[in-house]
This record gives sequence, structure tokens and C-alpha cells, in this order.
Amino acid sequence: MGKNMTHPTLYRKRILPQECIRLKDDVILTCSEDIILTKWNALKPKKDLHHGYSCYFLKEGYKVSQFLREDGSLLYWYCDIVEYLPDPAAHSLTSLDLLADVIIYPDGYVKVMDLDELVTTLDQGALTQDLLKKCLTRLNNLLQIIYAGNFHTLQKYIEDLRT
Repeated sequence: MGKNMTHPTLYRKRILPQECIRLKDDVILTCSEDIILTKWNALKPKKDLHHGYSCYFLKEGYKVSQFLREDGSLLYWYCDIVEYLPDPAAHSLTSLDLLADVIIYPDGYVKVMDLDELVTTLDQGALTQDLLKKCLTRLNNLLQIIYAGNFHTLQKYIEDLRT
């Protein structure tokens, strides 16, 4: 990130659908070379999802979010596989969503999502082979942490904020 990227302006960029949104209402709680911790309200509130916290793991290429209901109870943990695109000149950080996601429910059930979108976007030329390789490698690394029973090492950054 670099020392001059403390509290950058955050953006979320999607490949499918193509969009780039400034996360203007996200509040940065902690920012370092390794992680950015934020709290936020749902951009498009759903029946259950109301607000949450996210931890951007800048060196690992994923973002771990705690999705909460309006009463503060856990809906689930949501993990995005991403490519971080820092722009020191604009003092911004864009999180490019690489499509693959992992959801971890309160009962421990793990669900891998949207792998079909990798094929679609690769076929359409919207995703490069390089980004596909990064996505699959990062997804594998994250799943190894989860399946080894070590997801708590990623959760702790958010859990420590809430205690």
C-alpha cells in the first residue's frame, strides 16, 4: 500500500456486471500495510443483511466480511477473492472482485460460489488468464485455511473490534 495510502478512498469494481462504485459510506477503522478494516451499512439492504465489517487482506488477495442482521446477529461470513489496485496519486484503493466467493454460515457450512462466472468472463474476454490464475490460487489458499480449521485467524481482526 505504501505509507501515503493511509485511509485511502475505497472503490469496489466488478467484472460481472461491469461497475465501479465508490464506497463513500464505508468507515475505515484501521489501515496498515497488511490490512484495512472497515464498517459499513449494506449498499442495497436485503431482507436479512443490514450492516457489517470487512477486513481487506492486502497481501493475500481476499476480503473477509462479517454480514450482520439489523439486530447485530451474524448472518454469515462472506469472503471475496479480489485483486487490489492501489492508486497512490489518487489516494485510492480499488478492490477488483475476481468473482469467486466463499460463504461460511454460523453452523460452519462452507459454500463456494460463482465459479461458473469465471468461465463466462474468461470466454467473453472480460477476465484475463493472469487474473483467473490469481483468483484460483487465492481461492485455494483461503479454502486451505478454512478446511484446516484456521478461519478464526482471519475472523479475529473483526472479532477483536466487536469485543
